Amino acid sequence: MPPTDESSNRSDPSSERSTFASVRRLYPYVRAALPRLIGGLVASLGASLMALAIPRVLQWVTDGPLTAGAREHDWSGLIWSVVLVALLGAGEAGLILLRRTLVMFPGTRVEAVMRMALFRHLQDLPIAFHDRWPGGQLLSRIMGDLGLLRRWLVFGILQLVVSFVTIVVGVGLLVVTGGWLGIIFLCGAIPVTVLAFRFSRKYRKISRLSQDQSGDLATTVEESVHGIRVLKAFGRGSDALDQFTDQAEELRETEIRKATTDAGLTTALRVIPEVTQAVALVVGTYLVASGDMTLGALVAFFTTTAVINGPVVDLGMTLSMTLNARTAVDRFFEVIETVNPLTDPDVPADLPAVTPGQGGHVAFRNVTFQHDDAARPVLDRVDLELPPGTTTALVGLTGSGKSTLAMLPPRLFDVTAGVVEVDGVDVRDMTRAQVRERVAVAFEDPTLFSASVRDNVLLGVADTVPEAEREALLNQALEVAQAHFVADLPDGVDTRIGEEGLSLSGGQRQRLALARAIAARPRVLVLDDPLSALDVTTEEAVTARLRDVLVATTSLIIAHRPSTVALADRVAVLQGGRITAVGTHQELLARDPHYRYIISSLEEDYETHDHDRSAAPDADAESHSQSHSQSQEALS
Repeated sequence: MPPTDESSNRSDPSSERSTFASVRRLYPYVRAALPRLIGGLVASLGASLMALAIPRVLQWVTDGPLTAGAREHDWSGLIWSVVLVALLGAGEAGLILLRRTLVMFPGTRVEAVMRMALFRHLQDLPIAFHDRWPGGQLLSRIMGDLGLLRRWLVFGILQLVVSFVTIVVGVGLLVVTGGWLGIIFLCGAIPVTVLAFRFSRKYRKISRLSQDQSGDLATTVEESVHGIRVLKAFGRGSDALDQFTDQAEELRETEIRKATTDAGLTTALRVIPEVTQAVALVVGTYLVASGDMTLGALVAFFTTTAVINGPVVDLGMTLSMTLNARTAVDRFFEVIETVNPLTDPDVPADLPAVTPGQGGHVAFRNVTFQHDDAARPVLDRVDLELPPGTTTALVGLTGSGKSTLAMLPPRLFDVTAGVVEVDGVDVRDMTRAQVRERVAVAFEDPTLFSASVRDNVLLGVADTVPEAEREALLNQALEVAQAHFVADLPDGVDTRIGEEGLSLSGGQRQRLALARAIAARPRVLVLDDPLSALDVTTEEAVTARLRDVLVATTSLIIAHRPSTVALADRVAVLQGGRITAVGTHQELLARDPHYRYIISSLEEDYETHDHDRSAAPDADAESHSQSHSQSQEALS
């Protein structure tokens, strides 16, 4: 559920859809499993009908062999009736076992298929979607909701159908064979039907609220775990606990309301049949005494009601499970039916063949970008050329749109207007896979996965690349990124790093993220301030090696530090969403006042950051000073 307006989502627009219509949408996922599910349903119905047949045998035994056999001392009919009841009971048990055998495997398979489909769709959806949706809400859908659906498929829906058929057939038998007693029992079904209808309307809303609150609670846990260092550093663990407690209490209250509603229906489903049975017992005793009903018919009536009462009492549970499943279906399809605006063309274009070192020409032509909910565009008619093999630094004040522009070449966002081209081809005319094979990105805030260093660095390298070549790419990328610390890890490049790489320092994570972008061997490399967490000594070493490896790569670097500007062949100035100047550092210093203001701001930030680290040992301080001087030299 998007955090932008959770309350609006909880109005549940799917409430206008019937439960059957909601559940029917599962058909594409359960189609392959239908034969076995139907077989399980038939087995369950067979078991139910066998249970209903036993009272008919008891009626025959009571009115026939039991009475006549006692007078005539002929017990053969009684023996055969006992054998028949035993066979019916054994058949019922065998069919129940068959039902469980048939439905268990397809139920788990349907759950796995839906889970993979949802995860695949989440991977395909654009960044804008993930910016709006909390991770906990997605996690609750892909785990909790689909687990609930599996249990409903293998038990709930079968039990609901069997209970309904058992009640209808049983009541029909009572009315046909029980006369007035059947009418009395049928009258009890009227308030049961009304209560069940009212229950479904009320319970459906509470169920939706409960599952949404569970997702919110999961989001809170996720954020607290990821931000545990911040919470501890600022001593705000108690605040996080208070927030969690409030949300947990809300969920508890909702669950109590849900349980109370369920208990109310269950109580009614127990009391009403018992009352009707009590009335039927009085009337039935009178009818037997007056000779209007046989004793066997009375025994069959109450035995049948005993068979029916089980499904009637279970009706509350199966109804609540069905309504929970309906909510889970709606929540699943809220995500799976989200349309991805970043689509691949039906007939994708290929990049033109280029000689090594000549590809990677990038052009922004009259590019405008505006978020859906924004009042004005972030980028407004941007024109910028990145010649092949050059390095361009993009500078601008905070909020000028630098990071947004960096998202356009790899098609993490699509332009609102205009064109972004790579080697003369609109990136929208290529598949996203084609684009991202040629354009790699290293972000300022690097994300690593709970995998080995090797797997993280080679993430963008195709599996078809020979092992020897992969090893060479790994070593080169680590060397360029100055990730020498890897050798000191317990298992070297095979060391498994923790969740999001938080077991490493910020600078170490940035170096591995930079190595990952380099190892992908892109034609175009977009670097969103990838060196911000590095000390100046390491930054200088990385900068020197990048100059060597980026000779044949077109690079766009978002610059937040003077030393990053020094790496570039030329500089583009972004102001208010527009490119206002392009040139070398010296040219822009001479003719662009805004650029001079930006550079002075970067230098002030740089010096402040450098001063904060001046408490290091003398040797480090001297190294920082030398590197700072070198950076100033390069800029001058």
